[in-house]
Amino acid sequence: MLVNMLTGSLEQGLAYALMALGVFLTFRILSFPDLTVDGSFPLGAAISARLILGGTHPLLAMLTAVFLGMLAGLFTGILHTRLKIAGLLAGIITMTALYSINLRIMGRSNLALLRQPSILTIAQDWGLSRTGATLLCFGLVVLLIKVLLDYFLHTELGLALRATGNNPRMIKSLGVAPRKMIILGLALANGLAALSGALVAQYQGFADIGMGIGMIIVGLASVIIGESIVRNKKIVFATSGVILGSILYRTLISTALRLGFSPTDLKLVTAFLVIIPLARPKKGWLQGLKKITFPGKEAD
Repeated sequence: MLVNMLTGSLEQGLAYALMALGVFLTFRILSFPDLTVDGSFPLGAAISARLILGGTHPLLAMLTAVFLGMLAGLFTGILHTRLKIAGLLAGIITMTALYSINLRIMGRSNLALLRQPSILTIAQDWGLSRTGATLLCFGLVVLLIKVLLDYFLHTELGLALRATGNNPRMIKSLGVAPRKMIILGLALANGLAALSGALVAQYQGFADIGMGIGMIIVGLASVIIGESIVRNKKIVFATSGVILGSILYRTLISTALRLGFSPTDLKLVTAFLVIIPLARPKKGWLQGLKKITFPGKEAD
């Protein structure tokens, strides 16, 4: 039973790791509070499920999901940079619009993929078990994306993207357009979220209109847990930490279910998993409290 739980957590952690990497791009690299993920994640699941049911090869369906996810991020970026809408509100607007778009794509609130081909069934045709096929496919996809992302963030364009999140004014003085970098970063992040949604849909065997609710918190939890364990700020280690955080998050969720928590309590558990690392005591906080003065009293 314990082995099955750990194996399931590893499978799910790898599937959701791509979405967490997208959240890492927006929140940590760009310093942009993007809520589009809650819409682009189910967008990837919806379009991949619809295409697979229509006879499209699963890999082509996944690539289409990435493209449409990037368009969703592009739209959020345009709302923010061109129409001057606040980043948080721009993401909410796109997320809200995507709810209706996803329903249009699926035609109903849920699409079943039972007995339909997927990248997992293709791997199983090679003689692998369901678990072996899942770990192989998801592991290869996550490893490929991680290597490409690490490489990209060390290129000239990637360094400009990182600099935009750190100091937009400085990067503008160097002749780089911060608005273009923001749009690029949002497009890449939501492309990853859509790819994650496509993987999860094939893994679970269905796409559901509500599967994106709270995804941004799940992504943040994975990023924060990973950062709490892997303290090295270098990109290679940071992205590894995000993937590890995604796996550990799923392990903690599975543990909570084994301890008797109801599935309806998982959002509450997720909230606490985010709060605890963020609220951990900082060095010197006691000294800071000693310096607080109150009315009628003078500091020592």
